[in-house]
Amino acid sequence: MTKQPDENARQLLDLGKRSKPRVFEDGTPEQARLDYNAGFLSVQGAKETVTSLEDRQIDGPNGRINLRLYRGIDTPSRDAAALLYLHGGGWMLGNLDSHDEICRWFANIARCVVICPDYRLAPEHRFPVGLADCAATLIYMARNAAELGIDPLRIAVAGDSAGGNLAAVLALMARSGEVPTLVAQLLIYPNTDAAQTADSYRRHGEGFGLTSSTMRWFRDHYVRSSADILDWRVSPLRAESLADVAPAFVLLAEYDILADEGLAYAERLREDGVPVLLRQWPGQIHGFVSMGKYIPVARQAVEEAVAAWRGFEEVSDQTMP
Repeated sequence: MTKQPDENARQLLDLGKRSKPRVFEDGTPEQARLDYNAGFLSVQGAKETVTSLEDRQIDGPNGRINLRLYRGIDTPSRDAAALLYLHGGGWMLGNLDSHDEICRWFANIARCVVICPDYRLAPEHRFPVGLADCAATLIYMARNAAELGIDPLRIAVAGDSAGGNLAAVLALMARSGEVPTLVAQLLIYPNTDAAQTADSYRRHGEGFGLTSSTMRWFRDHYVRSSADILDWRVSPLRAESLADVAPAFVLLAEYDILADEGLAYAERLREDGVPVLLRQWPGQIHGFVSMGKYIPVARQAVEEAVAAWRGFEEVSDQTMP
């Protein structure tokens, strides 16, 4: 454990204090999106070149869904591995550009096809609408694997923060056959318990970027009522069992209010017999993987996630009859 965030994380926190933007919960959701959209590009590094990038639309249960498809450098044209990436932003913020840097990294490092959906956001579209968009995208990937040049048996899911929440829920849905089978789930500082009672909310609730009050604001705009907080599709940590879900890579940041619930989820997965690789990143803050301009280890975090994914695949291949 470190005594304080590392130098690069502190630089980012100081930058945020100097710019003095209003906190999201002091404005409307529309104002929060404007503030978020004005800021995310300033913390992303130079965009890596990928072999191809395409925007397209698909039909979903709630209407058309915008997708962005990335094909990484040296990715096979047929039967490639594929990743469904779900962006963070408290279920209220984020879009196809906000996590473009991460998607390019995954595509190139894993030599895979990455598909990122612009899922519907709260509060205009509360739970479970955004989740349904994500599920529809996964179904689309499996059904159109040949046209996409991917192997339908080599699809993984990943996401950060609220996207990590959605990814974990999809992995649970895949277990029961509601969505196609997944080979791995890559969870980057995921939300796993909407009750928000973990001790890290006290330890890191102020002064480390994402605050406890902002998280309450996000959650309260996402759920329809307090009853949803107990629903495993909002709080996967509250699922009766996590057995038989896809192997998991869980990445946590030390100075993050979500650290304890992410750790608890990794421990529950292990207890229920799921292969887990846990990486607790010292000195880092929530969102650091999206801050490549200031956080040099951001790309390394993605490299570790890909290595875990490949490791899970190798073990699966060795155990097949």
